[in-house]
Amino acid sequence: MQSIFGTDGIRGIFNKEITYDLAQKIGYAFGSINKDTQKVLIGRDTRVSGELLFEALSKGLNQSGKEVIDIGICPTPAIPFLIKQFKIYTGIMISASHNPPEYNGIKIFDHFGHKLNKKKELEIEIYLNTINVNLILRKQKNIVQKFDLLEIYKQSLIESVGNNNFNGMKIILDTCNGSASVFAENVFKQLGASVYVINSNTDGSKINVKCGSTCLDPLKKAINELNAEIGFSFDGDADRVIGIDSEENILDGDHILFLWGRELMREKILSRNLLISTVMSNLGFEKAWNELGGILVRTPVGDKFVHEEINKQKADLGGEQSGHILSKINNYSGDGVLTAIQITNLCRKKNITLKDLLKTSFIGFPQKLTNIELKSNDKNSKDLIEDNINEWIKEKSEYISETCRIFARNSGTEPILRILVEAENKNLVDDISIQMRNIAKKIINN
Repeated sequence: MQSIFGTDGIRGIFNKEITYDLAQKIGYAFGSINKDTQKVLIGRDTRVSGELLFEALSKGLNQSGKEVIDIGICPTPAIPFLIKQFKIYTGIMISASHNPPEYNGIKIFDHFGHKLNKKKELEIEIYLNTINVNLILRKQKNIVQKFDLLEIYKQSLIESVGNNNFNGMKIILDTCNGSASVFAENVFKQLGASVYVINSNTDGSKINVKCGSTCLDPLKKAINELNAEIGFSFDGDADRVIGIDSEENILDGDHILFLWGRELMREKILSRNLLISTVMSNLGFEKAWNELGGILVRTPVGDKFVHEEINKQKADLGGEQSGHILSKINNYSGDGVLTAIQITNLCRKKNITLKDLLKTSFIGFPQKLTNIELKSNDKNSKDLIEDNINEWIKEKSEYISETCRIFARNSGTEPILRILVEAENKNLVDDISIQMRNIAKKIINN
């Protein structure tokens, strides 16, 4: 049986892969096997389907005997923060993160504020097959609205910089028409910054549409027009961030890890000078980090794999090139706004602009990521294509004399194959990327 869980919870197109009925069953299944708490926090991003999925999950949870605590539109990291803060909740976030508006998803957190492990996911899937739908459809409502809980989370972000403030700093925020739209501006203004916000609509139909961390053009335009020194672009549920300096240089997750990690190393508070990242991280990052005396451990793509390795290695900092950063500050929950605050604070402490800070970062190897649409989101079909392409890559790599890395993987949330090519020679990157696109399409169409 194909698992309904991907790299980050359950995700798919609403009313296709992820339906109202499925959400009811998931709520009932999770509530029934969850013996740790009687209260379940539920938050959501701005997607139009979010309210329906909230209603469906609540029905299932209520029928299983759980009380639902509705905290409204919020960022994903607010859920694990509040779970750890009060120690009386488990939680669910309704979001498809960086995916388009037609997608939605269900991210489930245990009573420690951790995303469910494989064992718990399998337990839910097994339980789903035993559910009598008629039980869930009985009327029962036990929902409490506590929108004020978001204020506690917001205050924790402000307090993360101690007595420092951002007075005089001009900052642009692209809130992606998503979760960050309801609180990020207020947080930065309370810290003293002069803030201008773009893409702050909360109707859900524009979430991640030509904006946010996967499309930096609006932020670049705003930086130029408003002559700002720093800009941050979030994804739909604000658990990741990408930065831009005044000259449109990009601060991605690799640069964030390098710069933040280096500061912690200098302060002698980075355990074993260790960073955790993924197979997608730039070789230039790894080379520069090693030259500083640091150690970089790579994991498969996905913040839960980074989190697992952080626990295993007892590390202090890790994350993904996509801007999903996990730090000790908030118990390793990916948090885009917290990350943006910490980078801004680093600039303030050193009294330099982001442009000058980025000049001290590593020089990345030329890297090209090619996204190729697949005909189906069926896992078995996707895995077969990925295996065939990686076999071709293995054979091809034997004939490349220069330093080069080719990596192909399926998206865990969309019918897309991602092919990364990286080398010191940009022409080689471009040539191999074209070859990889052609061979991938040939394999897909066979």
